[in-house]
Amino acid sequence: MDSWLVVGLGNPGPRYAGNRHNVGAMVVDELAGRHGGGRLKSHKARAGVAEARLGVLPGGAPGPRAVLAVPSSYMNESGGPVKALLQFYGLAADRLVVIHDELDIPAGAVKLKQGGGEGGHNGLRSISSALGTRDYLRVRVGIGRPPGRMDPADFVLRDFSAAERKDLPFLVGDAADAVEQLVTEGLLAAQQRWHSPAV
Repeated sequence: MDSWLVVGLGNPGPRYAGNRHNVGAMVVDELAGRHGGGRLKSHKARAGVAEARLGVLPGGAPGPRAVLAVPSSYMNESGGPVKALLQFYGLAADRLVVIHDELDIPAGAVKLKQGGGEGGHNGLRSISSALGTRDYLRVRVGIGRPPGRMDPADFVLRDFSAAERKDLPFLVGDAADAVEQLVTEGLLAAQQRWHSPAV
């Protein structure tokens, strides 16, 4: 059976819940809500987990089985829980989708890629180090660059602004749609949709 591990990155606890850095976790919550799970349940791999079938295959059959997860560790220690979940569910790194915030993409945009560098993202760096590979899929949720001379580290650990919060449900929804298309239609089809100027 074609299964996936879909991981949304963030920091644990209410203090960080609205931060830009937690948008990956918000997308996993959206997917869990869409697919009847709602709340993630605590897993021994130090993560909140829900199981779902994502999307719909051509012909109308339910999409592939997926384990939706948010590590309960801090962002820079995400690798341990991700590796433990892959091992627990018997999945290889090429069945991993990581959803994360991305400074180098304009706010509100969603892009997808496989492999490549971590762009200074501590969550990705931890996962690549733990797995011994960078060759996993990423859904990159654009949060834009910090204003003026603000340190990027401060920017990502701040809540979305009031104006951004108005558009946040659309951004989270788009990223969730991109994950579903990725696991049902593949990377190329998802890139063609989400990377086109019309999106």
